[in-house]
Amino acid sequence: MSDQPLLEVKDLRVAFGGRPVVQGVNFSIRPGEKLALVGESGSGKTVSALSLLRLVQNAEVSGSAMLQGQDLLKMSERELRGVRGDAVSIVFQEPMSALNPLYTVGDQIAEVLQLKKGLTPRQARAAAVELLASTGIPEPARRADVYPHQLSGGQRQRAMIAMALASQPKLLLADEPTTALDVSLRGQILDLLADLQRQHGMAVLLITHDLHLVRRFADRVAVMEKGLLVEQGDVAEVFASPRHGYTRMLLGSRPQRNVMEAVPGSSSAEPVLQTNALHVSYPVPLSGIRGWFRKGAFVAVQGANLQVAPGQTLGVIGESGSGKSTLALAVLGLMPYRGSVSVDGTDWVQASQADRMRALRQRVQVVFQDPFSSLSPRMTIEQIVGEGLRVHRPELSTTQRQAQVVAALADVGLADDPARGVDFLQRYPHEFSGGQRQRLAIARALIVDPRLLVLDEPTSALDVTVQKQVLSLLQRLQRERSLSYLLITHDVDVIHAMAHDVLVMKDGAVVESGPVQQVLRDPQHPYTRLLVQAAA
Repeated sequence: MSDQPLLEVKDLRVAFGGRPVVQGVNFSIRPGEKLALVGESGSGKTVSALSLLRLVQNAEVSGSAMLQGQDLLKMSERELRGVRGDAVSIVFQEPMSALNPLYTVGDQIAEVLQLKKGLTPRQARAAAVELLASTGIPEPARRADVYPHQLSGGQRQRAMIAMALASQPKLLLADEPTTALDVSLRGQILDLLADLQRQHGMAVLLITHDLHLVRRFADRVAVMEKGLLVEQGDVAEVFASPRHGYTRMLLGSRPQRNVMEAVPGSSSAEPVLQTNALHVSYPVPLSGIRGWFRKGAFVAVQGANLQVAPGQTLGVIGESGSGKSTLALAVLGLMPYRGSVSVDGTDWVQASQADRMRALRQRVQVVFQDPFSSLSPRMTIEQIVGEGLRVHRPELSTTQRQAQVVAALADVGLADDPARGVDFLQRYPHEFSGGQRQRLAIARALIVDPRLLVLDEPTSALDVTVQKQVLSLLQRLQRERSLSYLLITHDVDVIHAMAHDVLVMKDGAVVESGPVQQVLRDPQHPYTRLLVQAAA
């Protein structure tokens, strides 16, 4: 590895409308080096990296970014177009948004090869297939002819990496390349990037908030807080002896277990939730003439048996496509199923009459993965949180309903006093941070006093420090209210912090279940061992 930097950034400053968001950032990357730029949402890490190629609209950028003797920040737009996708390539966070849905994967990779390398269409097609093969995509020749939506999340990210490598770049900017992926796929993509980086000798600037990935992947780390670079150095050194308080806070943000432990055999109470031989299937078209007359069936959940005791948490873990979210929809009575799903002793089928259905829906509520998508942007906080009261407690006056909304906001830590709670009522979701929006979603679910909360990836869209705060809130609410949780997640750390029992799903089937400490410490099924090892 050369001692001369490939990229040297000095006094990088970025502002919008005169308001600074990145202030005096300095770092360098040597050829073949892996540098991780770490920080929470809003820290300025992505803006810093994308501003080097002037890819941030309306940004006022100053400083210098010397790439092999040329200052990227002084280049004309025409000169930069020659650098982007050639000497410097980018792998974006969400490949489904970055890839063009109207063109096949192979055509999109071939386009880069024709533009940047001057290959003929036939040569570019052959090279695109080779690039897909190098990223480990099975049947690369066939996959080259499919569209992005026909690939899995991991395959789309591999295709995105193949496109970024098409021009044989000297520097790869990887912007949260694994955030949208399951834990085992994250490890696979990181290993792939490391292998390709060694083969091509390119440098990698990894932008992430996941410190586990940094420890596993990077040579050096640079930590950003509120637009400032507060600490940088070798990964082992910074992780072993962090000097800055913010770095220490990030490293200490791993979820902590703080739940009332179940005493074996001590509870004889009826389960809040119980399923027996639960099957869920989707109709799918059949190929050929058979598809004219009937449809096939894709079995998403195969005979799941589970129960959740009062005040306990059952964690359901598995990768995308394992059936865990479909299981949650069936538990919520939102998906047709065979078998039985009983909430407080009542099956959804038995509660088909309107009054009984409304009573059952009051007992089981849901908190979704993305709080911004699950909260209506057109409704005020008073309307959003109080919506359940209008359905389940129509006898309440406007003043009584408002008082209960303020109390619910206080319960989830959003209002220290009633006056502040009232101030929140006429605001809208976009005026709150991600963590605050998730607290609003929890308040909306709790206001009708449910027995069971279905938590569908409740922290996967949050930074590590905010994740820890939300999990601590859920733990406190469970202790105070004796709530039961069905926790859907792919994060082993979250399962370890929250769950009393765990159920592992793969391809719609339950492959292992039992007390959380037993399953995570001594997993019996190979798939469970894979998940636990990938999270280590």
